[in-house]
Amino acid sequence: MPKEPIIPEASNHAAPIGEVAGATGVDTPVYKGWRNPEVLLILMAAAMPLSFSTWMALLNNFSVEMADFTGREIGILQSLREIPGFLAFTAIFVLLILREQTFALLSLLVLGIGVAISGYFPTVIGLYCTTVLMSIGFHYFETMQQALSLQWVKKERTALVMGKQLSAKSVSSLVMFGIVWVMLEVFNIEYRYVYLFGGALTIITALFIWGAFPKFSDAHPQTKKLILRKRYWLYYALTFMSGARRQIFTVFAGFLMVEKFGYDAATITLLYLLNHAINMFLAPKIGKLIGKWGERRALSFEYIGLFLVFVSYAFVENHIIAGGLYVIDHLFFAMAIAIKTYFQKIANPADISSTAGVSFTINHIAAVFIPAAFGLLWLVSPSAVFLAGAAMALVSLVLSLNVPHDPQPGNEVVKGYKSPEGLPA
Repeated sequence: MPKEPIIPEASNHAAPIGEVAGATGVDTPVYKGWRNPEVLLILMAAAMPLSFSTWMALLNNFSVEMADFTGREIGILQSLREIPGFLAFTAIFVLLILREQTFALLSLLVLGIGVAISGYFPTVIGLYCTTVLMSIGFHYFETMQQALSLQWVKKERTALVMGKQLSAKSVSSLVMFGIVWVMLEVFNIEYRYVYLFGGALTIITALFIWGAFPKFSDAHPQTKKLILRKRYWLYYALTFMSGARRQIFTVFAGFLMVEKFGYDAATITLLYLLNHAINMFLAPKIGKLIGKWGERRALSFEYIGLFLVFVSYAFVENHIIAGGLYVIDHLFFAMAIAIKTYFQKIANPADISSTAGVSFTINHIAAVFIPAAFGLLWLVSPSAVFLAGAAMALVSLVLSLNVPHDPQPGNEVVKGYKSPEGLPA
């Protein structure tokens, strides 16, 4: 498919959100009104949780009540859900045919369709298949969303704009958790129609975005092949450790709340709501703070905080304090924006889309082995799982201290391999 021509609404006046530029720092056309790349990125970010939050809210109850899942089946399903993330590097092959903006919107449509039809396949195999379909859309969308953010937004605004995207996701998640609760508890609506409603909202939003926004130009022609550059080694390492940290939170922190402290489903849902409510207000401020502090300081702060949180998980005995740790843990996710802005500053602009796919694969390597390996460790000592997480935080802290105060091509790391002239290597 040939790439669609750009249809800019160019103007000599600055757009309300600000100019956009590629990672090269060269200004792209300024767009008048709300039909500009930053608004497009925020709307796409808000569209994703409309269906994904619906899927998350219904999964456990639907799988047990309608598909007779046991622990064996839910474990297989979660492993299947991570496979598209591990294969995210294949996005670069799709980009041989589609441009990034088109691919992102098609991925949203696939996500919405996967969720919308989930309720109509209440069997083990049916739920496996719809989960994989949904996950393909989710992971390809997240890959393209990151690539477009790093291409379209000026370096000095990227952290702020990514914070706004996190805020938009939190608003959508809050709304959908509330709607799902009302549909189930107040109106007693069947699961299949709740799934259909959530998926349809993402589909409708994606179609609206498709028709309402022009096809924006790429800030820089993208490399259409897989690349691994030696000078990006620190970014790869930080990305891998970020994926390992994610597993500690998503798999084991919530399980600790249930197994040790007896949190019921309603209380866990309240924690989710609280997390999203806090993110809604604080994520843009955290993004702005990262822009002010710089990546090295922001990442160091995150990993020191995570070390303290994980050690506290290992020894906490009070259920209220445990819930507070869970909220703080989730809040630190916003600080990971600094890994992406660090890459934007050191990258060859042509590498952004290819590296976005590779980085998602690297991020999901840990998802392949940590849940199973640490699950066995959990049987011996739950505290040991979180102490291992604390050790991961220390490794991440050491890596973050290798980020220069002023990262740029040729100054990618404090110690280790770097490209002397900022050339691809």
